[in-house]
Amino acid sequence: MKNLFRKTLFPVLSFIILSGTISLKAQDKESFTRADSLKGGLTAERTWWDLTYYHLEVAVDIDNKSLSGKNEIHYTVLDKNNIMQLDLQQPMKIDKVIQGGKELKFESEGAAHFIKLNEQQSINENNKLTIYFSGTPIEAKNPPWDGGITWKEDKNGKPFVASSNQGIGASVWWPCKEHPYDEPDSMLISVNVPKPLINVSNGRLRNVEEYETTHTYHWFVSNPINNYGVNINIGDYVNFKEVYDGEKGPLDCSYWVLSYNLEKAKKQFKDVPKMLKAFEYWFGPYPFYEDGYKLVEAPYLGMEHQSSVTYGNGYQNGYKGRDLSQTGWGMKFDFIIIHESGHEWFANNITYNDVADMWIHESFTHYSETLFLDYHYGTEAGNAYIQGVRSSIQNDRPIIGKYGVSYEGSGDMYYKGGNMLHTLRQLFDDDEKWRTLLRDLNEEFYHQTVSSEQVEDFIEKSYGQSLQGFFDQYLRDTRIPTLTYRILNNNLLFKWENTNDLFNIPIKIYINGEPEWIQPSPTQYKSLENLPENVEISVDPNFYVAKFNLTE
Repeated sequence: MKNLFRKTLFPVLSFIILSGTISLKAQDKESFTRADSLKGGLTAERTWWDLTYYHLEVAVDIDNKSLSGKNEIHYTVLDKNNIMQLDLQQPMKIDKVIQGGKELKFESEGAAHFIKLNEQQSINENNKLTIYFSGTPIEAKNPPWDGGITWKEDKNGKPFVASSNQGIGASVWWPCKEHPYDEPDSMLISVNVPKPLINVSNGRLRNVEEYETTHTYHWFVSNPINNYGVNINIGDYVNFKEVYDGEKGPLDCSYWVLSYNLEKAKKQFKDVPKMLKAFEYWFGPYPFYEDGYKLVEAPYLGMEHQSSVTYGNGYQNGYKGRDLSQTGWGMKFDFIIIHESGHEWFANNITYNDVADMWIHESFTHYSETLFLDYHYGTEAGNAYIQGVRSSIQNDRPIIGKYGVSYEGSGDMYYKGGNMLHTLRQLFDDDEKWRTLLRDLNEEFYHQTVSSEQVEDFIEKSYGQSLQGFFDQYLRDTRIPTLTYRILNNNLLFKWENTNDLFNIPIKIYINGEPEWIQPSPTQYKSLENLPENVEISVDPNFYVAKFNLTE
């Protein structure tokens, strides 16, 4: 069971929500439905059992855009109950559920299915059941954001099919325990496809079973895996490999691309060892040596499927050939390779236990782009990049969403979240201590699901001072902290404005080009006295704050 469940899993939060534009990833909602609670809540029918293993078997009918198969679910009994909640979205349907050779009854409420177990469920006992399913899954409209199954053809007219379902949920195409707090310890994924197509999924390929017109690829994942990270990729693939000499020894890197893109891929995928070198330096060892690292071409932009990262950036640097920072530094790397691979540490290794805390995935991973540049091109390159993306921050609503209803926060979890972490790095004022924090996070929460509270507490302990006001400001508020200052009679008066009352972080300024740390208060002006005549004051641009010079 990959979870670190605590009674504080879903704290009650006070949000300051200001009017603004709608997030790119989730729209504001005034109220939530029972369906939202069934999807995002820890129901009694979920918490009594600990998921330990999946064997997902699925046959893909490309001509009819349909799937059929079964999922064998292993679990440990934690408490007395005989109703189990599993999830599968329409128009997919459950055909039957079998346990101990007997068919079980179940009731359905939308995507939630409540299965009545006949056998006695004894605490600490290990049991299993098999759920059979079939249907035509929702077709992805704008993958990976509006996901499902993508049914396309490559330029040779051959089928090119893939899943992507972070937002909509894995239950859009296979039955599972659709809540991020609990993950299987391991998983076998068996996918039957027409010959000569190849299926690539997570983990390592165990074997291929051959039939007259089809074959089944068996992929085994030996580590805990989140539901949305499980994927299928079907196409006219060719494979090439390399071994990376990593912190934990040889790491198998395997690349699956459409046959006619082989030479492009061999050139473009040279960013992978560069990525591994930078991220193992900053974050610690790649978290899934046992399952290897894969980069798989997909018929959409790409996504962070664990040990099966998908790629569709057109074999070009930047984000679809564009520099998101408008500084030039964003063209030094292939955005999809770097960003989606960064999720192996933040999303797949350290995983949120509620969608509301998606910033744990996206803020750290967005900042990984900065750290990649920092490692290979220097700190000033990273600084320019992270400052450059600020123009995309909306400050529309809080970065943390709402708990228990599968509701994520603002898309600002990317650019604002990354800038929050960059500001935090300045507060540490010691890059070796900052690097130690990032590595310690991945070690402390290795293969676990966590809450924002746990991550915040861990960072605060490493920093050595309270950061409550800091995190409340950037994660739960939309206001930009503003340093208000004025030069009066050779004295510098300064104060935090537009903040909560606990936001009392220090900030670095420059007095005639010389650095000076000051500690503004959110409640009253402080002063720095006896400044030189005609003094020039500037604020370190690496802090994500606004500034207002009353002198002017």
